[in-house]
Amino acid sequence: MAIVLGPTQYGKAECRLVRIVRDTARHEIRDLNVSTSLRGDFAAAHICGDQSRVLPTDTQKNTVYALAKSHGVGEPEEFALLLARHFVGGTESVDAARIAIEEFAWERIGEHDHSFVRRGQEVRTAAVTVSGSDAWVVSGIADLVVLKSTGSEFAGFLVDAFTTLPETHDRVLATALSVQWRYARLDVDWASVYAGVRRLLLQAFAETHSLALQQTLYAMGHAVLEERAEIAEIRLVAPNKHHFVVDLAPFGLDNPGEVFHAADRPYGLIEATVIRDDAPDPGPAWL
Repeated sequence: MAIVLGPTQYGKAECRLVRIVRDTARHEIRDLNVSTSLRGDFAAAHICGDQSRVLPTDTQKNTVYALAKSHGVGEPEEFALLLARHFVGGTESVDAARIAIEEFAWERIGEHDHSFVRRGQEVRTAAVTVSGSDAWVVSGIADLVVLKSTGSEFAGFLVDAFTTLPETHDRVLATALSVQWRYARLDVDWASVYAGVRRLLLQAFAETHSLALQQTLYAMGHAVLEERAEIAEIRLVAPNKHHFVVDLAPFGLDNPGEVFHAADRPYGLIEATVIRDDAPDPGPAWL
């Protein structure tokens, strides 16, 4: 029996990049967290410490900043493709590259030319994998916190000797969604698709009378695929942010679903994938 080296990759994690466009008095801002991962034959580095085929992670960090200046940032998917193709096309030892980006949104304060306020908690994400001339793009949104104060049930579930949860036909449904979608093609308007997917997710969450969070997630994913032909697959992760009705009877008070204890843990964690039956093979899109 032999001991061998398995798959490896390496890179620079979480390069914080703020790119300000100041060509005119009215500035624009993009705020990113960029992580790079390079793949190739780096066995010698692991087995005998030979770094001759290794592009330093510090160089990868410098590349992020240099290309942000020379090419601009644009949409996160565009910048990730630019970086990945740079590493694969310009470094002989690199067979494939994966770039993961988080974008933190800022909005202008009124009509002020150079003052901004951070917009909400949600984070836009993009993950690009390039191998040779092939590319795969996964976009997403993280920490999209949503709540509906009624229109949600949970009943008819399996019961065993340890079940204490009562059925309910009127509850608060809240979650912090993380959603990623894989594209079937790359000739898309990234910004338009992102805005459209976000709108569809929120609309389906609001309009679906929820019999379970699982049902709501499927409805959200189905709504996206039904309208956005450029998306092959969507994955949704939803921690159930439980809201428990507080018993106010000891104080002589009724509580008809008005006062809640918002518990942060433990929490239910629901995950779902909605995919077209003719979706192209994902390849390394998720890896």
